[in-house]
Amino acid sequence: MSVGSRRQARERALSLLYEADAKGVSPSAVVADLPVEAEPFVVDMVQGVEEHLARVDKLIAAHAIGWTLDRMAVIDRTLLRMAAYELLESPDVPVGAIVSEAVELAKRFSTEDSGRFVNGILSAIAGEVRPRG
Repeated sequence: MSVGSRRQARERALSLLYEADAKGVSPSAVVADLPVEAEPFVVDMVQGVEEHLARVDKLIAAHAIGWTLDRMAVIDRTLLRMAAYELLESPDVPVGAIVSEAVELAKRFSTEDSGRFVNGILSAIAGEVRPRG
């Protein structure tokens, strides 16, 4: 998968996870209701976040000093979940690529401060789950 198509797939996964959150339904239900099947990377990301949600949320909460998950903007929380899942479950994808993509999506779709917020939390998570050396 090329960088551009992976970027688009992450954006699609973000929109599906956001839709699930907004509707109060499971991400799997949103994927199942799609009129056209999503790309495998998108489905893996959405279902992976759903399956590992407790572990991912615990990791985010541990590094989001002064923030609860409920207090975060939905887009920020969703991006953090996606990137934390990818940091945990996709060791072949470089940390820089995961964090950079999440930060760019935060800047594009969320608040002015979201890029820094997402970057700070993901950098801390990456330091824990993918220590250098």
